[in-house]
Amino acid sequence: MTRIDLTGLDVRPAQVWGGVRLVPLVRSEPVPGLRLHREVYGGFGSVDLPDRSTYTSYVPHAFVADWTGAGAGAGSGADPAPGAGRESAAYGTRLGGGGGGRGDGGRDEAPDCVPVRRVHRMAKRRRDKDGRAEARLRFLPLHLALEGYLALHFGGPSIVWDEWSREALRHGLSPRAEAAYAGWAVPGLTEALRIFEVHPGQCGLLLYAADALAAAFVVPHPDDYRLLHPTLVEDLYGELVHQYAYYGGPVPEFTARIRDGAGGIRTLADLRAAARQQERAWAAAHDGLMARDLLETPYAFERVHRAGPFDLHRFLPPFERGGREQHIGELITDRKGRTAYLKTFRLSENQIRKGYLLRRLADCDWHLGRAAEALGTSYTEVVRRVRSAGLGAFLDEHSVARRLREDRES
Repeated sequence: MTRIDLTGLDVRPAQVWGGVRLVPLVRSEPVPGLRLHREVYGGFGSVDLPDRSTYTSYVPHAFVADWTGAGAGAGSGADPAPGAGRESAAYGTRLGGGGGGRGDGGRDEAPDCVPVRRVHRMAKRRRDKDGRAEARLRFLPLHLALEGYLALHFGGPSIVWDEWSREALRHGLSPRAEAAYAGWAVPGLTEALRIFEVHPGQCGLLLYAADALAAAFVVPHPDDYRLLHPTLVEDLYGELVHQYAYYGGPVPEFTARIRDGAGGIRTLADLRAAARQQERAWAAAHDGLMARDLLETPYAFERVHRAGPFDLHRFLPPFERGGREQHIGELITDRKGRTAYLKTFRLSENQIRKGYLLRRLADCDWHLGRAAEALGTSYTEVVRRVRSAGLGAFLDEHSVARRLREDRES
């Protein structure tokens, strides 16, 4: 499997709100045997990973894939109140003493806290009270994909070259961080999702900002979509999407004109047939133009977990230069490779360049001189690219400065 297969999903005419375009995806039949529901977290999360590293981000919720046939809604719920036996981070600063706070009758008041939820692994099989594995899998949507991107060559240099610092050689490229925007911070998205009309049989949507594909979201069942539609405003979106929504103007709405041709439209059946023809023409234009890069890009898939007859994957793009849009994401497929669940995150140009640079460095055994030859550029330019990618702290400045001085003198 190298491409995303959306067999069984059809597009419907888009709905527009300002610069945001929402394209519904509908199924004629739900995916049998799989349901999704949400667990509400609503705060910051710290995820313990198998390699003893930690992933920290705002984690509003988790998804639970259920292949028991019990349907959505079972086991969902909210976290306990902040401070109820969980870790938390102090919000603000307060000075106090043994005499108690102001106006509290001598009692000490606990400071306001931001709850921090500790989660073990990005995806984990649920177990019952007796420790037996259940037919449910909890995973963190989008964070599973983002952690895969951040882990790209996270181990750093595998050979002790002079140009790399001791920290990079001992601990890899840690820490590594990326910035993203919550959906409510993307201009127009909250309003668009609020007034969005959900179609019968709808199991997903394609979201565009200024007619640039921002994200794709697919679930196995229409009831799951109705339940999870509000989560889109809490998802993470890339810097490029925020800029397109902020600076882009309104996009044209979908319109269809049915003209009275030579044969004429004389009955409701004729009118219905002409309307369906217009829908098919728009769907063909959409698949061929607007979503082409998402569907035609070859991805590198990594299977994260097997969920009964389904597989949970995350994927990375080829990090090709040339201006084409590239996405990371996660999906659940059935035994035939058809998509039951999909969520994507569009990378910015800087993130694509960083992925491209890391792969080139790894292909050249992290030797900066060989990487310069492979990229067809100079040693100085490779150093500049490493620094602009946010990896300059992992370079040994004395060795790099000596090599740059030798290049200038020669």
